[in-house]
Amino acid sequence: MKKLFKKIKTKYWAALSLGATYYYGNPSNKLKIIGVTGTNGKTTTTTLLYNLTTALGYKAGLIGTVENIIAGVVRPATHTTPDSISLSKLLKEMVDKGCEYVFIEVSSHALDQRRVARINFAGAIFTNLTHDHLDYHKSLEKYFLAKKKLFNMLPFTAFALTNADDEHGIEIVNNIKAEKFVYGFDKCQGQSLTCFKGEIKKLDFDGLELDFNSENIRSKLLGKFNAYNLLAVWSTATLLGFDMVKVKEVLETIEPPRGRFQHFMSESGVLAVVDYAHTPDALEKIFNAVIDVRPNGAKIISVYGCGGDRDPMKRRVMGKIGATLSDIAIFTSDNPRNEDPNVIIAEMKTDLTLAMAKKVITIADRREAIKESVKIAQKGDIILCAGKGHEDYQDIRGVKHHFDDVEEYKKAFTL
Repeated sequence: MKKLFKKIKTKYWAALSLGATYYYGNPSNKLKIIGVTGTNGKTTTTTLLYNLTTALGYKAGLIGTVENIIAGVVRPATHTTPDSISLSKLLKEMVDKGCEYVFIEVSSHALDQRRVARINFAGAIFTNLTHDHLDYHKSLEKYFLAKKKLFNMLPFTAFALTNADDEHGIEIVNNIKAEKFVYGFDKCQGQSLTCFKGEIKKLDFDGLELDFNSENIRSKLLGKFNAYNLLAVWSTATLLGFDMVKVKEVLETIEPPRGRFQHFMSESGVLAVVDYAHTPDALEKIFNAVIDVRPNGAKIISVYGCGGDRDPMKRRVMGKIGATLSDIAIFTSDNPRNEDPNVIIAEMKTDLTLAMAKKVITIADRREAIKESVKIAQKGDIILCAGKGHEDYQDIRGVKHHFDDVEEYKKAFTL
């Protein structure tokens, strides 16, 4: 019965996508659309591509988690990838506004639900694949297969760009029609596919110094994970035929997207970092990015939680990551939705050793948790507040209450 219901739903989604595409006049055929999929890095990669393209003088569109942008006009986003009707409507508006390029975050849900089934992609990028959304997909294999659908649907004329350093990077482009390219820092050597190779020369709180195929790049972005995002953008710009001298100039001045390793220094000399990391892999990467650049003797104080009504399997994993990599970890709420935040926090503590548990403070109220982290921090320390990033609300029992981590930190530092 479940299989039959799934089959009926799939046919309905496919029909909806087809109908929306024809109703709005096949807008994707009049645009160069690049889809970006993966567990982490979609928002940063698409935003950087949008900002780069517009800085080069092209009209462009952006569709993603934080916002939708049509030739410079910002629209609020409700989903990472909109439903097929909203998506076709957005693309039609982009055509009408003279956009040439569009960069879309393509989620596994959208691929499974055929929301992009009738979109004509000029190219697709794979960032990485780690534990996430298993409450929906049930297994990592099904999650991977959902992501692979984007590459399976690419035509011969499109390009497929994949992260060679990710264990799923080569597999995701197997048996596809599109021309295949890879990018990476570690595993380009020996690849039969054309590879965009990167090397990290310098990594600190002043930014990144990188070598992309023997071209030296300096960036304001921080962390090794952003080196991957920048390399994906550089590779895509090359494949799109952009002027790479100008691309270099833009990338060296471009700012990180809101809520992605967003950082500021308090008057007391404490560095606060706010990031959207809400999966085990993203959380570990953001911790490692902070560890890579922290001054000698600086403590790392973390503040984060896990979302309610979402994959419960990752809670104990994320709890262990923070308790291991922080000097002090404050477990708190993060969009508890219809669950009790104290129950979620208890699940985060499930696998902690006694030594780890001694480093953990539990404060279910996120505002109070932020205040406590500021009280604890001393000059030179780093506070990492993860999970919400750009979000400006807390979802509690179906009601979204205004809450912005950056705002809360700026208030807490003045108390």
